Amino acid sequence: MKPLMSKVDLENFLEKEFPQVSSNFKILNTKPNSLSMLMHISDEHLRPGGTVSGPTMFLLADVSFYLATLSIIGPKSLTVTTNCSINFLRKPNISDLISETRVLKIGKTLSVGDVLIYSKGIKEPVAHASLTYSIPRE
Repeated sequence: MKPLMSKVDLENFLEKEFPQVSSNFKILNTKPNSLSMLMHISDEHLRPGGTVSGPTMFLLADVSFYLATLSIIGPKSLTVTTNCSINFLRKPNISDLISETRVLKIGKTLSVGDVLIYSKGIKEPVAHASLTYSIPRE
C-alpha cells in the first residue's frame, strides 16, 4: 500500500497536533509499513537508578506506531491505541532512544504491529512493544 503521508507530512502533523511533545522527537526515516524515530532524552525522562523511565519508552513506542499507522492511512487524528504490551528487555543508557516500527497488518478498523526500542550505545533492543490501534470510520 502506498503511503499517504510523507516524512515531512508526519513531522508537520506531530508539530500541529502534539506541540507539547513534538520537540522531543525526530523522524529518521519512513518506508512502506515502517518508520524509525529518535527521541531526545533529558532529565525529565529519567527515573531513580540512573535509567530512562518505562513511561518514556512507552511514549516513544506509542508515538512511533501512531505515526507509522498514519503514514499509511492519512491524517486521521482520532486513530487511538486500543492495546499495547511492552517488554523492558535491558537497562537503557541515559542517552537518546531510537525506535524501529513495523506495521504488520492494517485493515479498515485496526492496525497491528510492533516497535523495537534501542538506546544509543547498546546494540540489542532495550524494549519491545506490540500495539493495536483503532482506526476511525470515515
